[in-house]
Amino acid sequence: MPKTPSEILSAIAAKLGLDRVGSAGGDLDVTSPIDGKTLARLPSSSTDAVAAAVERVETAFRAWRRVPAPQRGALVRVFGEVLRERKQELGTLVSLETGKILTEGLGEVQEMIDICDFAVGLSRQLYGLTIASERPGHRMMETWHPLGVCAILTAFNFPVAVWSWNAAIALVCGNALVWKPSEKAPLTALACRHLLDEAAARVGGVPEHLCEIVIGGPQIGAALAQHPKIPLVSATGSCRMGRAVAPLVAGRFGRTLLELGGNNAMIVAPSADLDLAVRAILFAAVGTAGQRCTSLRRLIVHRSIERKLVDRLVAAYGSVPVGDPLAEGTLVGPLIDKRAFTAMQAALEAAKAEGGTVHGGARVLAERHPDAYYVTPALVRMPQQTEIVRAETFAPILYVMPYDSLDEAIRVHNDVPQGLASSIFTTDLREAERFMSAEGSDCGIVNVNIGPSGAEIGGAFGGEKETGGGRESGSDAWKAYMRRATNTINYSNELPLAQGVKFEVG
Repeated sequence: MPKTPSEILSAIAAKLGLDRVGSAGGDLDVTSPIDGKTLARLPSSSTDAVAAAVERVETAFRAWRRVPAPQRGALVRVFGEVLRERKQELGTLVSLETGKILTEGLGEVQEMIDICDFAVGLSRQLYGLTIASERPGHRMMETWHPLGVCAILTAFNFPVAVWSWNAAIALVCGNALVWKPSEKAPLTALACRHLLDEAAARVGGVPEHLCEIVIGGPQIGAALAQHPKIPLVSATGSCRMGRAVAPLVAGRFGRTLLELGGNNAMIVAPSADLDLAVRAILFAAVGTAGQRCTSLRRLIVHRSIERKLVDRLVAAYGSVPVGDPLAEGTLVGPLIDKRAFTAMQAALEAAKAEGGTVHGGARVLAERHPDAYYVTPALVRMPQQTEIVRAETFAPILYVMPYDSLDEAIRVHNDVPQGLASSIFTTDLREAERFMSAEGSDCGIVNVNIGPSGAEIGGAFGGEKETGGGRESGSDAWKAYMRRATNTINYSNELPLAQGVKFEVG
């Protein structure tokens, strides 16, 4: 049986259309965080290649926008069927390329399937309003039309799910796609395009080049952000990336949909069910090796239960299996690369300097995997919220801080630049409702008695402040991918003006 990541990739490559990928070589090494070894070597796209890809996609868009939305939904429906057939292979590839445990890799593909199901229904529900007109014999209404070419920039940690949130919705809305995956996870992108092409072949009548992929670093993202024929740039990544992309798009009056950093917190109140809270904390803080934008990073615990909860968490952290993400029983795989490990260690040192007490956080399995970076999750008791706590570190670090009143807890909770996901554990109805009210959490996702991570596709996903303000996936997030037209129809023989204006000649 295959043992190494490269051997496993070879075994599944044909089913994902990757059997010839990387054979010609290139300048971009794609490595697996599982062992730090090369999976493939791909050529980066040039800026000229980006421009050519946009031209091809725009041509596809002009044909695709004429296809009725329910027929566009048929493509997404069949894509979902193809994903069901290739779930095991694609989920395995996600684990190979990102280091997340297999059940999370498979869960990510399931998320793609779920958003396809959602988008198929949406293809018959792109509703506009009928609006009362003040003028007799007139009717007002709004209609929604496709935007055009949508650029999708994705991060390494959810290399296929986040793309699918955008792609499935954008496609049924009538748009065409240019996708720049993270240079750390381009193979999953190439596999997804192959599976989408397979779905298009089954459906028939789908224009070529409906989804193009461009590969490379920040310069490729910048080329897309500045391209005048891309009305929407949906970018997922760090706040630093958002600060680079947003001004470029705004400079040409384009639209952005930004999903940036998260420094997510949980308040644990005196009435909380601690058994439930410990389970939620463990998954939210150490799942995906702390490399989710919704990972739990700050734990704000009532002083009366802090010691009890911390003791339970220290014991739980000590029993978390760290290792090969494809091995049964593993709960924490590797960090994505050395840079992530270095950032984690720097954050832990800063926390110590600011009065923190660190449990865990050490590198493990270095002798077996000298080029990979496995760590034990870190639990850090802090006397208060310091500067390092207010900064997002993309690693399994959980800072624990005490509070005395709910007012204080909410103040500490909101006193960070990011505003993605949040939660409170309480059985006090008043506390729960206050946390969800206008004077409570300032995040885009506000949960009660569940952790901040693991959002379902049915709700709009996104956050406030430095998280970017974008909304993807469910609810009415589809409106971000369309343009609205307000229509007024005069079915009378008169021409009254609005606001009672009189304009008569002669």
